[in-house]
Amino acid sequence: MPLSPQQISETAQRLDAAEQARQQTGLISLAYPNMTMDDAYAIQAGWVAHKLNRGRRIVGHKIGLTSKAMQAALNIAIPDSGILFDDMLFNSGCDIPQQRFIQPRVEAEIAFVMKHDLCGEKVSVAQVIEATDYLVPSLEILDTRIHRICPKTGLARNVFDTISDNAANAGVVLGTQHTDPSQIDMRWIGAIVSANGEVEETGLGAGVLNQPALGIAWLAKRLYQYGDSIKAGEIVLSGSFIRPVETQKGTLIEADFGDFGEVSCRF
Repeated sequence: MPLSPQQISETAQRLDAAEQARQQTGLISLAYPNMTMDDAYAIQAGWVAHKLNRGRRIVGHKIGLTSKAMQAALNIAIPDSGILFDDMLFNSGCDIPQQRFIQPRVEAEIAFVMKHDLCGEKVSVAQVIEATDYLVPSLEILDTRIHRICPKTGLARNVFDTISDNAANAGVVLGTQHTDPSQIDMRWIGAIVSANGEVEETGLGAGVLNQPALGIAWLAKRLYQYGDSIKAGEIVLSGSFIRPVETQKGTLIEADFGDFGEVSCRF
C-alpha cells in the first residue's frame, strides 16, 4: 500500500527539520520498508512545498544516478531527480559557510541553462540542444539529511531515501564560461577535480548516460508524466561523471574542465 498523506507529510516535515537543525534523521526506508518510488517523490514534493512556503524559489533541477557505478551501488537502473532553489546558488571562487551543511560532498557536472521550455512524452537529444541556451561547468554540493548508514542497524540508505532527501542536493557552484551546446561534443567534456591541490577524481561527460543531454531528455519526460516541464531560464544539472569528493572545513575544491572552463569553491 502507498504511504498515507499523513505519513508523507510527517516525513517531509522530518526532513525539513533535519536540514534546519543540521542534524541527520533516520532512514525513511527503515521506517517504511514497503515504500515505493512514487512515495519517495511524494515526500520530496512535500518538502519542496515547505521551502516554497518559506519564500524559496525554484530555479531548476538536478539529475542524479546517471552513471553505471552509482546505479549499481543503489540497485537501480534509472536516474533520479531533485529540485534546485534560489538559495542553493553559489558563484565560482566563493567561500561556503561552515554552518550551512551537515556532511557536504562535491561532484563535477555539466549544467544546462535553458532558453525554451522542454516537455513531452518523447524528447530527443536534438530537442534538448535546441532548447538549451548554454552549458556551464559546475560543482554540485551534496548533503545528506538522512543517515548514510543507520547507526543502530548498519543498514545503508537506498534510492528511496535519496529521492525523498531531494536527491541529496544541497547547492550548486556555477562557473562563468558559457558554451553553445551545438558546438561541442559533450561526451568529451572532461574535468580534473582537486581538493587542496591534490587530484581526487577525473572523468568525462560520456560517463553520464554516454550523452549528458540524454539526462535532460529523461527529466523532461518524467516531468511530463506529472503535468510539469523544464522551464526557460532554469538550470539543470545533468549528472556527475566523478565519484563524490568528501570535504571538511578548509577544503578548497577546484574543477579544471580544460577548454570548457573551470569552477571552484572553499568550505
